[in-house]
Amino acid sequence: MLRTITRTLRVSTKAALICATFLGAESRAADAQATHGIAMYGEPALPPDFVALPYADPDAPQGGRIVFAEVGGFDSLNPYILRGSAPWGVSLLTVQSLLGRSYDEPFTLYGVLAESVATDEARSFVEFTLNPAARFSDGSPVTVADVIWSFETLGTLGHPRYRTAWSKVATMEQTGPLSLRLTFTEPDRELPLILGLRPILSRAQFDTAAGGRDFDASSLDPVIGSGPYVVDQVDPGRAITFRRNRDWWGDALPIFAGQHNLDEIRYEYYGDASVAFEAFKAGLVSVWREPNAARWRDSYDFPAMTDGRLHRVEIPHQRPSGMSGFVMNTRRALFADPRVREAMILAFDFEQVNATVNGGLEPRIASYFGNSDLGMRPGPAEGRVLALLAPYAATLPSGALDGITLPVSDGRANRRNRREAANLLAEAGWVPDAAGVLRNASGAPFAFEIVLQQGWSEYQVVANAYISSLQSLGIRASLTVIDPAQYVERTNATDFDMTYMLRPMSLSPGNEQSLYWGSAGVDVPGTRNWAGVDDPAVDAMIATMLEARSREAFTAAVRALDRLLMAGRYVVPFWYSPVSRLAVAQGLHFPDVLPIYGDWTGFLPEVWWYQE
Repeated sequence: MLRTITRTLRVSTKAALICATFLGAESRAADAQATHGIAMYGEPALPPDFVALPYADPDAPQGGRIVFAEVGGFDSLNPYILRGSAPWGVSLLTVQSLLGRSYDEPFTLYGVLAESVATDEARSFVEFTLNPAARFSDGSPVTVADVIWSFETLGTLGHPRYRTAWSKVATMEQTGPLSLRLTFTEPDRELPLILGLRPILSRAQFDTAAGGRDFDASSLDPVIGSGPYVVDQVDPGRAITFRRNRDWWGDALPIFAGQHNLDEIRYEYYGDASVAFEAFKAGLVSVWREPNAARWRDSYDFPAMTDGRLHRVEIPHQRPSGMSGFVMNTRRALFADPRVREAMILAFDFEQVNATVNGGLEPRIASYFGNSDLGMRPGPAEGRVLALLAPYAATLPSGALDGITLPVSDGRANRRNRREAANLLAEAGWVPDAAGVLRNASGAPFAFEIVLQQGWSEYQVVANAYISSLQSLGIRASLTVIDPAQYVERTNATDFDMTYMLRPMSLSPGNEQSLYWGSAGVDVPGTRNWAGVDDPAVDAMIATMLEARSREAFTAAVRALDRLLMAGRYVVPFWYSPVSRLAVAQGLHFPDVLPIYGDWTGFLPEVWWYQE
């Protein structure tokens, strides 16, 4: 049975170190002032009496509906466990956290379920005080017991992504009728913010002693949350409809002014993106995010667009490019050698693929944090970045210190890059036999499988072009397309050689980088570290990010991490778009002021409204 009041570490050397590190935390806690929000550095931009977020219109009308198209399916309504696949909208619309984001500030949170938050300069603890008005959708109050239960349950039975933060909690205790305090095991300036964003669920729903269900069992019964919407209709695997809760307790909070205006939000699932697009053209879907620049230019002359029932908008953003591309699983011996991984990048003719898929209109991803101030700078490492990487100089991958640039095709079937790739493969022990098949010293052929999810037709085109390029090097690559459930199962088990990976990056990277690249996740089921990155320098840069006391120190650590990931050559990078392209139905509107994140979480459908 889970402990629901206090979690205390056993007496040990680790516990003694915790006590020594945080000696005097209680006295510092007395000096910590409870505030309406918390920032990673400095103070929140909005004052305690703010009336709305800068990019929301508090005068927006309410009503109407919106229909989204999704590719794939779902078999669960619990997005917080490893089992099953749940719709994105469950977390987005029905469940709240103690604090909420402003997407106009990279590293700031404001009160939601918690009316205030307190911490000390060292961030050795965080204390939350609940809003007494907070209610779950069944009308029951959100209590400290619910919060404590949610933290511990997610940390022990929830998806592995919750465990890193939970492992850093030394104690958790109720400090008043509406307050609780969590004390930490180690320095991590982001931890109060991470815990503030944890979903808070109703303990009573999962009280098995009282007839509740098991938390870690996949189910199509909706979770009870405290968000603005409730699940209204479910057609398993095909559609889900959310209805606005007209008695929602949070409707009057300033952070939500002008948000959650639509009465109904529906997600319909299709087996293929092309089928979903046809449904949009027919008026069955309200909005379409167009990822392809060439289609945006050439394929929007259908009747609903020309007669005004639909219109197009472009939303710029200032967020990092993130990483999109074919990731290599370095747990496989085939991709353990960085020379092989570099050869795989050289063999990918980006210019040809980009011309075929995007009309050559999209820029290539040049780094994980490109398109932002957090991205690595060209050329050799300098200043703070060099100082951070220098202790690991002897083991750093090629280019980490001197700089790395992606290969560019010479316009002649990528011959120059293929020659360089062949040389690297020969250095790694792969040479062609008499038939031109690449083999190692044991005679085994260089062969691997690219696994893609059903419905990803665009990436299938890319994969087939890539397979053709690899054949000229004597590499036998094959493409396997599987259904969404199988894909989730195989990626959770890291049972693939190569697959498509998308890792969006924010302007406030933090503990999620450990989930993406940390060595602790290499062998963990459900890990987000698909590449199998296992590098002490990467772990050190992530730790430095989390301990940074200034924006300058933080930025240097992110740029150093960016260099390590690019130099590790774990992914064959694709392209990104500096704008979001949206085609939307007549009557759907958004505010004139855009957040720095653009079309991102917190924008659509949150601040949109419907008006004829």
